[in-house]
Amino acid sequence: MTAMVEERISKIKEIVCEILELDESEVTNTSLFVDDHGADSLGSIEILASLEKAFGVTIEQSELPRMVNLDGVYEVTAEAAGW
Repeated sequence: MTAMVEERISKIKEIVCEILELDESEVTNTSLFVDDHGADSLGSIEILASLEKAFGVTIEQSELPRMVNLDGVYEVTAEAAGW
């Protein structure tokens, strides 16, 4: 994994944890936001909007079902950004 990928993943994790009010140590790449951390659908919308702002991309709301954990969020953001 390159330093750039690690930096992007770290930024995504920071955004997700801030919105869901979680400690970064609680969240793994595969832990589920709703099932494992009690997130709600509003949190998902906030995450999407924050990612768009942070990375200068547009993410369709139809991608929300894929954004259930950090891996999914990274995949969706990477596709939107063309990484």
